Amino acid sequence: MNCFENLREGCFQADANLDPDIGLGLQRRDPSLDYRAALGLIPDGMPDPDVLRLAAEDGRVLVANDLRMPKHFADFIAVRDSPGLLLVPSRISIGETIEGLFICRLSWSAEEMRNQIRWLPR
Repeated sequence: MNCFENLREGCFQADANLDPDIGLGLQRRDPSLDYRAALGLIPDGMPDPDVLRLAAEDGRVLVANDLRMPKHFADFIAVRDSPGLLLVPSRISIGETIEGLFICRLSWSAEEMRNQIRWLPR
């Protein structure tokens, strides 16, 4: 099953600006949650449209705290589908981010996220 089909499978792609400790904490919290870190995949400075394309091609919801991303996301979904964009406020802790991602996995279906921007629940 591709990640796009069921968000409850927990398929997320981290943007390069997120703390790598989020992925480590998620693995401890729930090893079945598929959170792919940016390290080695998304270099610093990769254009946002390319990051969105990469996540969409793999059927993953992009997790970012870049407030310019919504503009790029709107342009992106005008021409193709996306599993979604999940924005993380930069001022929340790593622990709150981990819990928020876990809640997202349990709360929203892939269809509810498809082509949507949502803020991480707190």
